[in-house]
Amino acid sequence: MTTAPDMTGQTVLITGASRGIGAEAARVFAGAGAQLVLMARSEGDLAEVAGPLNALAVTGDVANYADMQHAVALAEERFGRLDVLIGNAGVISPIAMLDEADPEAWGRAIDINLKGVFHGMRAAMPGMKRAGRGTILTVSSGAAHSALEGWSAYCASKAGAAMLTSAAHTEGAAHGLRVMGLSPGTVATDMQRDIRASGVNPVSQLEWDAHIPADWPARALLWMCGAGADTYLGQEISLRDPGTRAAIGLGDAA
Repeated sequence: MTTAPDMTGQTVLITGASRGIGAEAARVFAGAGAQLVLMARSEGDLAEVAGPLNALAVTGDVANYADMQHAVALAEERFGRLDVLIGNAGVISPIAMLDEADPEAWGRAIDINLKGVFHGMRAAMPGMKRAGRGTILTVSSGAAHSALEGWSAYCASKAGAAMLTSAAHTEGAAHGLRVMGLSPGTVATDMQRDIRASGVNPVSQLEWDAHIPADWPARALLWMCGAGADTYLGQEISLRDPGTRAAIGLGDAA
């Protein structure tokens, strides 16, 4: 039987925590005893998630390094250190053909999905290296490795974030840092509603029950903080893999 790690006394910062995987991860980590710092752009939605969990809510945009740096600094000041950073914030828009995409919207996706991951690592790694320990988890996607029609910004940014995760492992492992990525597959969140509404590429044609529940990647992220995931350091874990799901203790995908 898979045992989830006890996070009592550990400080966890989750970006994009106001909904979807981020909000569910907040609940799962709270249940494991973690001290939570939750970051998102939507103050109202974030407060709804953070309040019942007694979490520290930080309104900010990962695309802005000063905001990300502020969130990390608050975690270190309030709790003494940051043990886990989960780079979850991400957007799917713009869903558009390359020759029709709005350049500003395309660049904004890069700012959030790629630069946002860098900003988190840049802010968190110095303190983690000084402490000689720390875990950095990036929420990735199969789109990082396979091009999809209309998703050029998403695919390119997620591919870049996957490489950043590999680079962080290469640079951080000798300093006690544990760095990995999680590719959850398609998850039943509001993002999938936006994808379906677009009608672009085969993912938009999937029925709702084809998507895994948001608590699966949340539970996977918790498992990745434990020693059982150490064989995956520097790699990207895919929840599409039955062996990985079994190791985490998740049921079969629908």
